[in-house]
Amino acid sequence: MVEVEIVLKAPGRCRKLGVFPGSFHPITRAHMALAQAALAHVDEVLFVLPRQFPHKQYEEVALEQRMEILTRALHGEDRFSAGISSGGLFIEMTRECGEHYPEAAQIWLLCGRDAAERIIHWDYREEISLPDQLKEFGLLVASRLGAYAPPDRLRDRIRTLPLPEDYDQISATLIRRRIRAGETWEHLVPDASRELVRRHYAQRELP
Repeated sequence: MVEVEIVLKAPGRCRKLGVFPGSFHPITRAHMALAQAALAHVDEVLFVLPRQFPHKQYEEVALEQRMEILTRALHGEDRFSAGISSGGLFIEMTRECGEHYPEAAQIWLLCGRDAAERIIHWDYREEISLPDQLKEFGLLVASRLGAYAPPDRLRDRIRTLPLPEDYDQISATLIRRRIRAGETWEHLVPDASRELVRRHYAQRELP
């Protein structure tokens, strides 16, 4: 097993780890708000960029550039870390992170309502079933365009994270669309990462 590569590490011990996987294309204020909400349940949040995705490739902005933007956004946040995972699936990331955080008695994966619904209804076929996966990690699900109600059979392994409605419409897709259209986008990204987003996104031709 290849361990997750930690690029930025929060200080201190971590008994409850939150793992926040995403493409962060680029990181948004909504991502940051979700991670902040998760700190009510975990000691540390590890933002994870997969080295490769199960069903798509890195486009427009490379992994290294996205990680540069991500770590700039997290600078000064003493409970946030960042890393790169060789696995693209939640269970793979969980196991990689467990190897790197042996003191973590609990691992919780962070996601939005839309992602949680895909996970719940995914056809796992010969893969590990979701109930069996949830023996190794739990889900922290942020409300997004509506609250999330977990199935009764999984309720003890899924917790919800209420977020202000102000974040419902903020997405990386919206930011890229605004950049292409020459519209204002700066207020949608963390202040610390704004100049890097401008360099890697706004100053290049996005398809």
